[in-house]
Amino acid sequence: MKRIVIIGATSGIGYEVAKVYRQLGWHVGVAGRRLELLEKFKEQAPGQIEIQELDVTKADAVEKLHRLIGKLGGMDLFLLSTGVGSQNRALHPDIELATVNTNAIGFTRMVTAAFNYFREEGKGHLAVISSIAGTKGLGAAPAYSATKCFQNTYIDALAQLARMEKLQIDFTDIRPGFVKTDLLKNDTYPLLMRPERVAQRIVRALKRKKRTVIIDWRYVAIVFLWNLIPKYIWERLSIHN
Repeated sequence: MKRIVIIGATSGIGYEVAKVYRQLGWHVGVAGRRLELLEKFKEQAPGQIEIQELDVTKADAVEKLHRLIGKLGGMDLFLLSTGVGSQNRALHPDIELATVNTNAIGFTRMVTAAFNYFREEGKGHLAVISSIAGTKGLGAAPAYSATKCFQNTYIDALAQLARMEKLQIDFTDIRPGFVKTDLLKNDTYPLLMRPERVAQRIVRALKRKKRTVIIDWRYVAIVFLWNLIPKYIWERLSIHN
């Protein structure tokens, strides 16, 4: 039985992906901050699901990850689905720093732990959910777009490191657009996607071990156009929901 660990699976995309893998018969390990939601999910298939309370911003997160891997008896696929983000034109420092703490520091804590686990095993599949927001610096959400760019680059670097060390580790950087989750608390965002639909596309991409995935062709077009815009023009645009 294949084994997947999903960090950030109490709601949203991570939860929906966990549901799909449970239905596919995988042994699923889910982690998140809200233990009551994890326990409720485990009730769906107690013999197939393992749970672990875990906060990626805490120093004990790596220890708890290994505890969850131990409950599963190993890990074949790792998916990091945690993230925070807010529009913050006022640049409130607490919002910017909290975003960095989760999306950069917590991200690094988790993916390095997963990489080192797969390094010892000699193989594995490491996947993260980042965002198309990493394509350009967004004035409405500076820390969010910057940390998503950090995530994209970090996975690029780990992929190169794995090749340098001749490790059989696959990497998938999943970049959704706007998804109707707790992160987006209203319906005013354009091209808003349902998390169930996004989860199905993610699972298909992971099965194919695709290196980079932008969910939905409309967002593929948007990212393509964004990359064509010169910096001096981009800085004069007003990008918001």
